[in-house]
Amino acid sequence: MKVIKCSHCGIKNRVEPQRLEERQANCGKCGMALDPSKALDEIVSRKPLIATDNNLQQIINDAGDIPLLVDCWAEWCGPCRMIAPVLDQLAAESDGRYLIAKLNVDENVRTAARFNIRSIPSLLVFKKGELVDRIVGAQPKQAIAAVLARAA
Repeated sequence: MKVIKCSHCGIKNRVEPQRLEERQANCGKCGMALDPSKALDEIVSRKPLIATDNNLQQIINDAGDIPLLVDCWAEWCGPCRMIAPVLDQLAAESDGRYLIAKLNVDENVRTAARFNIRSIPSLLVFKKGELVDRIVGAQPKQAIAAVLARAA
């Protein structure tokens, strides 16, 4: 799945690669033909993105309509290390349906304070720039996937 920003209206569209090859992809909002060169490959990541105090707002904005899960974690946190492989798996399986980012709370205290992170791991789910859900504590993969599915 690729994400292409419409040159006409600016909306981000998820498009199957075969539709791009056949040049049959149109914007879901305005109907204009999409330009494959406008693909936002850096947004559709198969690995968790690294979020910081300096770039988290940009990651949130770039995600747009795509749900974004931000894992607030720390190196010394056992439960954080326990769910890290689960989040890596979810990122690899995302296929453009959602994004995963990781924010080290020890290195990014402003953001941790901004979102009132009191316990870790804390998973924040954003959509359209807004915080729409929060999971506190280690959860199984199915529970995290269900929250992402609700946000989609």
